[in-house]
Amino acid sequence: MLSQETKKALSIFAKNVVQESKNNLRDQKKNASYKLWKSITYDLKVHKNSFSLDFLMEDYGHYQDKGVSGKLRKFDTPFSYKSDAPPPSAFDKWIVAKGIAPRNKGKFASRKGLQRAISRKIFKYGIKPSLFFTKPFEKHFKNIPDEVVESYGLDIETFLKFTL
Repeated sequence: MLSQETKKALSIFAKNVVQESKNNLRDQKKNASYKLWKSITYDLKVHKNSFSLDFLMEDYGHYQDKGVSGKLRKFDTPFSYKSDAPPPSAFDKWIVAKGIAPRNKGKFASRKGLQRAISRKIFKYGIKPSLFFTKPFEKHFKNIPDEVVESYGLDIETFLKFTL
């Protein structure tokens, strides 16, 4: 049966990972819309003889964390662009949030060309891994008490794959 200390240790672990992940997004300036930042949370469920701990975030957070290999530049990541570039429209709100929306005589101009250019660049050169989530996870995983790790056979790689 899970003790209160085990539940407390897992809760502290999860809170630390979430907080540090959010700090990393802010510090790395990968927080244009705050959508990803707001979505990072965890769900800890404790049962009689087991527990489940899920870290939750917007889907694109995994790509920001692990990166994506482009056609010309490769990263050590499970993700890559094969034949299709990301949809240009996906960058519309990002362009506005970053304050790089084009202007023509002081008025906002169409962003379609800029969206296509960003999409092509990402397709070719990819997205560099930021590890905004992975680093805090690995760091704080080491602080989980040994009894918890041993009792539940926790392995960092398996646990990381399972929680994501």
